[in-house]
Amino acid sequence: MSTSRPAGSSAVLGRIAVFSALIVVLGTVIVPLPGGVPITAQTLGVMLAGLVLGPRVAPLAVILVLALAALGLPVLAGGRGGLGVFVGPSAGYLLGWIAGVIVIGLLMRTGRVTWWRAAAASLIGGVLVVYAFGIPVQALVTGVPLVPTAVSSLAFLPGDLIKVVAATLVVVALQRAYPRAFPARRSVQEPVAA
Repeated sequence: MSTSRPAGSSAVLGRIAVFSALIVVLGTVIVPLPGGVPITAQTLGVMLAGLVLGPRVAPLAVILVLALAALGLPVLAGGRGGLGVFVGPSAGYLLGWIAGVIVIGLLMRTGRVTWWRAAAASLIGGVLVVYAFGIPVQALVTGVPLVPTAVSSLAFLPGDLIKVVAATLVVVALQRAYPRAFPARRSVQEPVAA
């Protein structure tokens, strides 16, 4: 009986580690806001993980970061960590990273890497899905009604749109320079433009 791992498993573990580290490093770029949820570049790392790693591997990179945070390591924006972050105002956003990265990966795997696919995937998964988890939890934790919480969350939108553009530019450049960085995609017929 063989106990060896598949040939690609070490490479996959390495990719998970690299993107987890990228998410952590991007957490050092923060802009504090009233309400307890800072603007952080960590979501850019989440977007990049989903765009490059895909829907199966990217969540593992995010889950690793969240597991390290749960253990108390200061891996989240502003050097935060510990179980308290999972009951604070940003808890929903953190959980939204997992769902968001899966959506990003699924949208990217429907065809070849293009700027519009990367931008749409980042916007839908990295912004809309993350907000869909984050805003209700923030409202619940802070005791502020949902609509005012959603309105106050618009402060994040300009920064998140900048992250969408940055993720798109990085991924399109990476695909041109090093296409092997991306897992094999399903063969999908690209629609013919009318």
